[in-house]
Amino acid sequence: MVLGVSCDSVSKHDKFVAKYDLPFLLLADEDQKIVKKYGAWGPKKFMGKEYEGIHRISYLIDPEGKIQKIWPKVKPEEHAAEVLAEING
Repeated sequence: MVLGVSCDSVSKHDKFVAKYDLPFLLLADEDQKIVKKYGAWGPKKFMGKEYEGIHRISYLIDPEGKIQKIWPKVKPEEHAAEVLAEING
């Protein structure tokens, strides 16, 4: 099962899913509880300014709930192939 998590609202997720025809669920973590527990929320820097925000991180979690692999800096264009390669060995 594939799940996506971001801090956007449910309505924004619905629009994103429709626009890109995503075949998986997106969870709305508007209070940042999930992203903070997984270390995907923290300081960021853009154009010389620092702020708190979400980091693009992926976790491969086995059926028992154990993290098998972490991708700390996801590039969306390449990431699906990386995950599939990991799963398929």
